[in-house]
Amino acid sequence: MLELDEVWSFVQKKANKSWLWIGLCRRAREVVAYAVGGRGADVCEQLKKNIPQAYCSAQTVSDFWEAYKNVFGHDHRSVGKDSGETAHVERWNNTLRQQLGRFVRKTFSFSKIQENHEASLKLFIHEYNITARHKYFSG
Repeated sequence: MLELDEVWSFVQKKANKSWLWIGLCRRAREVVAYAVGGRGADVCEQLKKNIPQAYCSAQTVSDFWEAYKNVFGHDHRSVGKDSGETAHVERWNNTLRQQLGRFVRKTFSFSKIQENHEASLKLFIHEYNITARHKYFSG
């Protein structure tokens, strides 16, 4: 099962919002796909395209944001946060905000250039997945 969610940050100033869309494998606790951009269905489509073939048949679950239902279709379930079905991806969002100052809402640390913002995110996801893989397969 893939848990889907989006989280916002900004580049240069808060008016320049940058949305991060995440697809997290519940079983392995790994980020299997992500997309960065706006909050529209086009970026949700990009997230879907970035999901590896091995996960394409997995059921997806997210909050009630309409783009998910429109893009992921009949195998997708929309649930409330109180259901616990998106707890892992929400926890990942908190970890991201704890580890990378540029993703905190009220911060003095922020990216000035979109490419740097995305590069730091890519490095964080890579390190996170290595750590998750180690935890999953060693214990």
